Amino acid sequence: MRCILSKLREEIEKRRTFAIISHPDAGKTTLTEKFLLYGGAINTAGSVKGKATARHAVSDWMEIEKQRGISVTSSVLQFNYAGRCINILDTPGHQDFSEDTYRTLMAADSAVMVIDGSKGVEAQTRKLFKVCVMRHIPIFTFINKMDRDAMDTFELLDDIENELGIATCPINWPIGSGKDFKGVFDRDTKRVMTFADTMKGTKEGSEEEFDIGDAKLRAAIGEEALGILEEEIELLDGAAAAFDQGKVDAGQLSPVFFGSALTNFGVETFLKHFLDMTSSPLPRESDAGLIDPFSEDFSAFCFKIQANMNARHRDRIAFMRITSGKFTAGMEVFHVQEGKNIRLSQPQQMMADDRHIVDEAYAGDIIGVFDPGIFSIGDTILTGKEHFSFHGIPTFAPEHFARVCQVDTMKRKQFMKGINQIAQEGAIQIFREYNTGMEEIIVGVVGVLQFDVLKFRLNNEYKVEIKMENLPYEYIRWISNEGVDVDAIVGTSDMKKVTDLKGRPLLLWVNEWSIRMTQERNEGLELAEFSQD
Repeated sequence: MRCILSKLREEIEKRRTFAIISHPDAGKTTLTEKFLLYGGAINTAGSVKGKATARHAVSDWMEIEKQRGISVTSSVLQFNYAGRCINILDTPGHQDFSEDTYRTLMAADSAVMVIDGSKGVEAQTRKLFKVCVMRHIPIFTFINKMDRDAMDTFELLDDIENELGIATCPINWPIGSGKDFKGVFDRDTKRVMTFADTMKGTKEGSEEEFDIGDAKLRAAIGEEALGILEEEIELLDGAAAAFDQGKVDAGQLSPVFFGSALTNFGVETFLKHFLDMTSSPLPRESDAGLIDPFSEDFSAFCFKIQANMNARHRDRIAFMRITSGKFTAGMEVFHVQEGKNIRLSQPQQMMADDRHIVDEAYAGDIIGVFDPGIFSIGDTILTGKEHFSFHGIPTFAPEHFARVCQVDTMKRKQFMKGINQIAQEGAIQIFREYNTGMEEIIVGVVGVLQFDVLKFRLNNEYKVEIKMENLPYEYIRWISNEGVDVDAIVGTSDMKKVTDLKGRPLLLWVNEWSIRMTQERNEGLELAEFSQD
């Protein structure tokens, strides 16, 4: 038994599970692919351009992603590097798909924030960062595209601190940018790695390192660049926050790195430091308290559902983050929400849509299990005598609404199957008019691009063409208090009563002021901006 527990601890301690977040086009997917190159998971980086003739990014597996060159759903990627087993959760950068990113962050132990050196902190970075702060997870910053003209480095750090409210600690420091980018200075080793634009699509390349006092460095980067570097180092040492692992772990201090993911410069340095500064899986909060990842009992929660990942099999996969213990193929688990024992079918691990059956996995790992329609986002599965649930994953309020129906009335069955499956993934939310008996479907989304994805997927995966009528509603609230007589709620002229997939009543409005007026007219009515399932 002691030997088994020792093996369990050894395997879990190897695990690192993190999400990569950024504003669109900051280079997040490119950085992810370079990590995979170092882990030997792929041999050549794909192009992230949306041209039909170009290779698409490994993590962009949906047909619409390949055609448009954007990430619209999170991908799970696993590889081994330096004795560690690394699980990367690559998230969509576009704000219209941010709800998928919110859920994915619930499964991560830390986050890598990619920032475009020429643009600094952008809107989506700000939004996603707030989710990280809410969860108190460690945040590591990679300032990308230093081979292009970038903002002043001190201004970039000020931008991060002022916009995101987190202290920064540069681990290395860039020497120039754009055409004048000469490399980076490592503040700990006092050595300079010079930049060579020779490493696109490969992990190989010529990297030279010099001690800061080496006469050869002067010849390599030039007198002027060296002089500026020495001045900036002196200023940095006097002004920058000192590295503090405790503050990093608490999400109060972000270690900052500089490089160029496209040319593969500074990526491996960042990866090595990142692995040293992050921990193995941490305890997770449940309604029975903290769950120890090193527990013998297996537990996991569902943070994502994806239908039709494999066009040939038309299957549905529930993504599970293992939170404690060890998973073995064929094991029987208790599904807390269903209240019964189930056997997990076809357990798989992923490389985007490329998958392989797994015999075992450990706390920190992400597995996909075949879902016959029993799982929902936020569900808990476990073994052991003590039953508990992990805290629910919020369902955020959609901001855009449309009435949707199939063009061909004979395809009602396919339409309902497709729209329900896509809704169960959490990509869209569907509603029905309250107590009208009408079969019309109202779709709510966080961003309007989700309507395009819905239309594309229903046509491509379910062979159903749809028509959409945009609705004027912009505000939605869940009714928090139980036992409310929905029929008796007195609303405003712009209010609509609807129910969600689970039959829960909600209210829609065109105008924000109508929300307050509705509450004033209905004493004791409690409304919530999101649903905690």
